[in-house]
Amino acid sequence: MAHAALPKTLEGKVAVVSGSSSGIGAAIARELSARGAHVTVNYPFEHLKEEAASVVSTLATAGLAVEADISTVDGPAKLVQAAVAEWNRIDIIVNNAGLAVNLPFEEQTLEHWDRLVNLNGRGTFLLTQEALKHLTKGSGRIVNIASASARTPPPWQTIYGGTKGMVDSFTMCWAKELPPKYGCTVNAVSPGPTKTEGFAAAGEEVMEFLQPTIDATPCGSRMGEPTEIAYAVAMLCEERASWVCGSHIVVSGGLQIG
Repeated sequence: MAHAALPKTLEGKVAVVSGSSSGIGAAIARELSARGAHVTVNYPFEHLKEEAASVVSTLATAGLAVEADISTVDGPAKLVQAAVAEWNRIDIIVNNAGLAVNLPFEEQTLEHWDRLVNLNGRGTFLLTQEALKHLTKGSGRIVNIASASARTPPPWQTIYGGTKGMVDSFTMCWAKELPPKYGCTVNAVSPGPTKTEGFAAAGEEVMEFLQPTIDATPCGSRMGEPTEIAYAVAMLCEERASWVCGSHIVVSGGLQIG
């Protein structure tokens, strides 16, 4: 792979990336591994085991695939415990697992609410709490994958935008509270529309709805690539990024600012 030539700036680091058997999460896992980190790849359900194993097989370093549903109460702890059992610590935690529902407000239901809030919001909350117990003091990295929808939500994303706004607020709060205790940094990366399996499965109606927005992207009328999001995440995980904390990096080709 092309990434194999990257300098091993994260050599020996241990990273956990939630929701990483496909899409942006898989790209993040590969990017961190290419820089030398050992990555725990996470998938939520048994039927995705082969998909996760396929991602691990492409990593440049020894990796691990762990089944844990981050939307459950005990899933986050299961993921952390598996990583710690393998490598005895965690240096990098990437809260990537997330789910979107694109529907008119009137059609969004309590079931949608529970699914998105439990995964996008509570999952990020619990996984970070668990990871802190094992986070390397003085150099840990917490990166939350928010969304451009956290601050500039389009129509049809009432619950999704709300949960990503929650993640955005978590980031700002933790960036003030956690570094004095743990010597870590806390930042957020907010992707704009990105070419993932999830977006492909959203359906033609959603894509037609979003196309004018995509066409208006200043850097080019296209969706982002998962590797472009992964690069921003990896940058924040580097040792030289130790003075970057509380940042909200939007990776959207200039579509959203701030």
